Amino acid sequence: MTGGEGVGAGVEELLPSIAPDRLDAYERLLAALAAGEVWMLLWHGRSGDPEAQYGSMEVAGHGYAPCVTSERELLASGWTREHEVVGGRDIAAALYPDHWGLWLNPHAPGGGLGVPWLDLRRIAGGLDRLPAGPLRITEPAVRADGFYAELVALAERTRVLRSLRRAWVRPAVGPAYLVIGLDVEEPEDRSAEAVRQMMRQAIAAVPEGLPVATVAMADGYDPVAMWLRANARPFYDRDAPAAHDPGALRQHGYGYPRPH
Repeated sequence: MTGGEGVGAGVEELLPSIAPDRLDAYERLLAALAAGEVWMLLWHGRSGDPEAQYGSMEVAGHGYAPCVTSERELLASGWTREHEVVGGRDIAAALYPDHWGLWLNPHAPGGGLGVPWLDLRRIAGGLDRLPAGPLRITEPAVRADGFYAELVALAERTRVLRSLRRAWVRPAVGPAYLVIGLDVEEPEDRSAEAVRQMMRQAIAAVPEGLPVATVAMADGYDPVAMWLRANARPFYDRDAPAAHDPGALRQHGYGYPRPH
């Protein structure tokens, strides 16, 4: 561990620029967190103690673990208990599976800044691999009938696949895209390869210029999979081949605290 500011200074420089209309600054903040360290405030125990517990706070019904972004901020906070310095990716991977977010500098004027658990998941899994939220997820309006028909035909020959769902995803940063939700019988390597092969064949029927992604319906943390399970009926269902297309769907960002 290095003393002083370290990469935390980058986070602190970005914090004042965070605003609802500055998503670019927020993305830079997440990148700085991923590359740096945070000073976690311990409510019980000492650093390295397996029984140590982080502090906790609740904001708008969502749980967060409080931290500070440098030794300077630790002194400014007046925290008198122990603390633990943790890499940003490591703390993100530890917190998000339990739906805990990370709250930066709660002692600061204005109360600091909360990073929701879905953004911690992005830090842990790779900011370039997971879309920026909050996500606006709706039923697709784009016409891709030939692609859907090809998917259904291939799915009927891919026995590990139970069902297919679809959604239109508009991330906070970047272009909107079509998502195909894949419900696989057994999430094992052989099944995954069969589904990848199916998608490789189907992709030739995608309309030109239409971006397409997939999501595993078994992923309990992916916001698109969560939305699909709650809102979208399958357009292919192995056990109900005459399933209807999805009807009217709720349209809102999923998994983020609503703005006040």
